Amino acid sequence: MNHVQERFGEDTNKEILLLCIGITSCLGRFIFGSVADFVKGSKKVYLQVISFLIIGVMSMMIPVCQIFGGLIAVCLLMGLFDGCFICIMAPIAFELVGAKDVSQAIGFLLGLMSVPMVAGPPIAGFLRDKLGSYDVAFYLAGIPPIIGGLVLCLIPWVEARNKRKQKEEGLSKEQGVSQKMIEDENICGNVSGLFAVRPASW
Repeated sequence: MNHVQERFGEDTNKEILLLCIGITSCLGRFIFGSVADFVKGSKKVYLQVISFLIIGVMSMMIPVCQIFGGLIAVCLLMGLFDGCFICIMAPIAFELVGAKDVSQAIGFLLGLMSVPMVAGPPIAGFLRDKLGSYDVAFYLAGIPPIIGGLVLCLIPWVEARNKRKQKEEGLSKEQGVSQKMIEDENICGNVSGLFAVRPASW
């Protein structure tokens, strides 16, 4: 809000930006929640990647906006993908860790999210006092979501590799069990053959 006052003046209706973010965040949850139902498995992560990248880019676009209408457009887009991030956070955690550990995964995620949310405003205020504007704070705020989105791209690949490894281990175990069953059948056949021939020799 202070950035809007400094950039566009005291008379600017800055509260409309929060309204835009809230409305589009609600719409984003409905839209991307429905889209996530058609995306199977860990591929839902790609929706999270897109939302992180767009949120990061939009954060960096805030200082660039020279007209208030452009800032409204940025906030609308940011709110839309914020809704995407919020609504698919739990389904992705469920897909990756399973029903048994999903509560711990979501708690751990929210705990990590609380760190930048608590530390971010004081750091932004400190940068404003030192540099005279919030521009650097917005640029720095856009970097972590972009890096996080790029790191998230690796999750489907790691998940596919783990499933392939588990499948190979399962096949090797099945082959070992079947081989042992064949050996046991051969042993039983030899023993029964021995008892079948022995009375005839008597």
